[in-house]
Amino acid sequence: MRNLIFAINLTLDGCCDHTRLIADDEMHEYYADLMRDIDVLVYGRKTYQLMFPFWPDVAKNLSGPTKGMNDFAQAFDSVPRIVVFSQSLEKAEGNKTRIVRTNLQDEILKLKQEPGKNIATGGVSIPSQLMELGLIDEYLFLVQPIVVGEGRRLFDDLSLPEKLQLKLVESKIFESGSVALRYLKQ
Repeated sequence: MRNLIFAINLTLDGCCDHTRLIADDEMHEYYADLMRDIDVLVYGRKTYQLMFPFWPDVAKNLSGPTKGMNDFAQAFDSVPRIVVFSQSLEKAEGNKTRIVRTNLQDEILKLKQEPGKNIATGGVSIPSQLMELGLIDEYLFLVQPIVVGEGRRLFDDLSLPEKLQLKLVESKIFESGSVALRYLKQ
């Protein structure tokens, strides 16, 4: 069975609003490596519209201001399938994106049973629902050394049926002071 990985950037105070965060080449390279082991991305509408068409356009034109951005864009754009859960999204970019309006749990369980590489998700709403359903196998938090004091918090709307116990299996300290923490569900 394939693993479902939840990866997200956040501040020390738990803010995950992308307009409040920083990104450098080292972080982009870290996420590019992750993308190379993914063959399905799962997003909600907001995260999908944040990522598309921005990253595919950067990949197409290699228009990022840094090598790290271009490397990430190419790795992101090479992921063969994108599944977007949305009731309001009318159409998707490109031919590798599928909009799903059915049961989240059933669709994810079906994806996990298929052969292939890992599945990744990001954002807040869909990953929170997946956490509540117990479907996330791995958590990757890239914590940035900033406190913003406001903005959307990662677990504000989370309602777990029971405590979620995780095991730290990897950590990496970046030159910027950011820390990547990789946890597995126990």
